[in-house]
Amino acid sequence: MPLDEAALAAEIRALVGKLKRRLREQADVGDLTPSQTSALIRLERDGPLTVSALARAEGVRPQSMGPTVSALEAAGLVTGAPDPQDGRQTLLAVTPACRDWIVAGREARQGWLVRLIRRELDPAEQAELARGVALLSRLVDA
Repeated sequence: MPLDEAALAAEIRALVGKLKRRLREQADVGDLTPSQTSALIRLERDGPLTVSALARAEGVRPQSMGPTVSALEAAGLVTGAPDPQDGRQTLLAVTPACRDWIVAGREARQGWLVRLIRRELDPAEQAELARGVALLSRLVDA
């Protein structure tokens, strides 16, 4: 029977979406919206950014990023400081408490997945999963 690449692609897409939801359930995101969470992760990964640069990186207009940043500042997750290169600009950065929250969330998701792999898969299946992950990585990096 020939392989149906379209069906395989649809299965992978659906499975990755379900895995993302299950991983998201493992970490407490509180009352943050997906756009707020995405902005925090971007700031944590990329370092301090202006509102305009953050908006560009997130693919939204600066006017749309304003309310997101205001909510994050009010929650104590982001702070602003003058840009040393251009004092008219403000650089946004995650607070130490936010960084701790991000690390704890990653650890919770990682721990859940490790426990699940150990509990549900025998060593041969774990090796098979590793091969599948390598193949998916190749697709993502292509």
